[in-house]
Amino acid sequence: MTSYSISEINNILKGELIGDTDQTIIGPEEIQKANANQITFIGSKKYTKYWEDSKACAALVSKDVEILPGDNRVFIKVKNVDLAMAKVLELFTLMPPVFETEIHPTAVIHKTAKIGKGSKIGANCYLGKDVELGKNVVLYPNVCVFDETCIGDNTIVWSGTVIRERCIIGSNCIFHTNVSIGADGFGYRPSEDGQQLVKIPHIGNVIIGNSVEIGANSCVDRAKFSSTIIGDGCKIDNLVQIAHNSVMGRSCIMAGHSGLAGSVTLEDGVIIGGSASIKDHTTIHSGATICAGSGVIGDVEAGKTVLGYPAQDARDMLKQWATVRRIVKNK
Repeated sequence: MTSYSISEINNILKGELIGDTDQTIIGPEEIQKANANQITFIGSKKYTKYWEDSKACAALVSKDVEILPGDNRVFIKVKNVDLAMAKVLELFTLMPPVFETEIHPTAVIHKTAKIGKGSKIGANCYLGKDVELGKNVVLYPNVCVFDETCIGDNTIVWSGTVIRERCIIGSNCIFHTNVSIGADGFGYRPSEDGQQLVKIPHIGNVIIGNSVEIGANSCVDRAKFSSTIIGDGCKIDNLVQIAHNSVMGRSCIMAGHSGLAGSVTLEDGVIIGGSASIKDHTTIHSGATICAGSGVIGDVEAGKTVLGYPAQDARDMLKQWATVRRIVKNK
């Protein structure tokens, strides 16, 4: 079992120690669930009320927390509790599943595929014609990578993921289970006789930058023509839909159940809250935030926060909701 002393943890965090403990830390846990050998965190003053009853011997606390730790307990004061906790979690991260062979004998690999040094391919994977894997790529069992797709160095692809033909994937990406990349976009038009729907072919591809993470069961559709693009550093939650010809800039965040319709543009640093939906051919400018559950039907200015359906300035929407509540209450 991995364990650390408080001093070893603080040497990594470079925080300020308040108090002392002789307990050894065997892992992190929530403040109300922790035991005497675990470290927890207090991110703001509102959580200090739980400390007295907590069994944790140590906590990461923000600079504005004023309570004392108590006997045989210790605080590590840090500037950013969330980032400090991320470092602690890294200390206790378990090893990933083991590959007994670098390329499992059940994998089906086209003779033209190129596999970089140190790459690992699990059971029942499929690599099509002219696929290229960079160095140290990991494909867990049951991954399909179709023809002419390129995957950059150190990218990890978890089981069930399908990457369609001609996609370009950057380095240091993580795709969780059952991600779909490069499926046909959703496009239909009524036939001339009005009796059926005609499928619009999608002949483009998907381009994904470096250090992109995509959550389980999310979908990134190929473009009608040209490319659907996800920029460097974007982080996408589970169950997210990114439609054909959408373009995401650098370091955008999309939370679960959110979706982009076709040809949406997100500039750098945009945040999309859970279950938010963005209308087609809409541009969300740099640094804007779309609050959870909102429906965006028009362009959003840089740095603006919008809320509601249809989405508008968050402060205006909150005022409207407050006014409606007062009217209803006074009836």
